[in-house]
Amino acid sequence: MRQRPGGSGRTPPSSDDMYNNLESGGRPPPPRSGNNNSRGMSSHEANSNILESQNNARISELSEQVARLKGLTIDIGNEVREQNSLLDNMGDGFSNVGGMLAGSLARMGVMMERGGAKHMCYLVVFVVFVMVLLYWLVR
Repeated sequence: MRQRPGGSGRTPPSSDDMYNNLESGGRPPPPRSGNNNSRGMSSHEANSNILESQNNARISELSEQVARLKGLTIDIGNEVREQNSLLDNMGDGFSNVGGMLAGSLARMGVMMERGGAKHMCYLVVFVVFVMVLLYWLVR
């Protein structure tokens, strides 16, 4: 192996070597005086603390958003239940009205068969009167 001129042949450990050394269970090299912050932590520990605090802040933001979404989905579920109840009631109402109309048409059919022309004239006059009245009210 060739040595560099003016060197001892040994290169200073890079930051990758330091992290690999930590992962493999070996002792990290002692921190240099330039890598210490004011509390005596290495730059790696300081970066880890900064990242940890950022992660905690983001986790709290996410938990707030999840709580808001949970409340929103509960409100949507309640609204859907109310709307389904109203639709069921409307369906029952329409079926009742349909039954009443069918009964009315059946009675009119019986009236037509029994009453003859006299009842038919009364019905036509009544319908014309209602149409004229509605026209006059709308106008």
